[in-house]
Amino acid sequence: MIAMLKGMVENIKDGTVVIDVGGVGYLVFCPGGTIGRMAVGEAVMLHIETHVREDHIHLYGFIDPVEREWYRLLTTVQGVGSKVAIAMLSSLSVDELSRAIVSGDKAQIGRANGVGPKLAARIATELKDKVAKITLGASGLSTPSASTNKSTIGDGAATVSADMTRDAVSALVNLGYSPSDAFSAVSHAANRAGDGVSIEALVKGGLAELGPKEHGH
Repeated sequence: MIAMLKGMVENIKDGTVVIDVGGVGYLVFCPGGTIGRMAVGEAVMLHIETHVREDHIHLYGFIDPVEREWYRLLTTVQGVGSKVAIAMLSSLSVDELSRAIVSGDKAQIGRANGVGPKLAARIATELKDKVAKITLGASGLSTPSASTNKSTIGDGAATVSADMTRDAVSALVNLGYSPSDAFSAVSHAANRAGDGVSIEALVKGGLAELGPKEHGH
């Protein structure tokens, strides 16, 4: 089973690359983010997921090991094969995908080719709690971004680091909220926040988001 390839990029075409390793060319399927970081004639090291079937052996490659872990996570959902998982990782960054799943944003999840409304809903439902726990570092997977301190949430004026997000979510979890609900609430609070937002503001905003739900309003 191939777990890693290190060689020269021989060719890039239609979502695939050919990696020359000691004179042997390996055809590897890659998400858009990985392909965008490679150039023909340059050295590269790819983390590989090997997919073996009776009629083929396919290699799926990722520069970032976190993307490979997300590929594995996505393919645990019924209806998400390798092609769909790669399409999702090409359409959304890991951070965007994480936020979309935890917040139940089926439209965002469904941006990828091959992901219809029903499959998007299934992905959100089955992975919501798992992704929230990943964000808190509660599983074996890495956090949603390889560069934690540069990871951000919120598409409004505020830029919120992954560390701030994790601390705010952790505070809400300590108050008795589920990781998935806490992450979703903090994400919404970040979207509404202005520049210079603090962890305290994120916690308060998250509580405001969660409060009505706790009381059934």
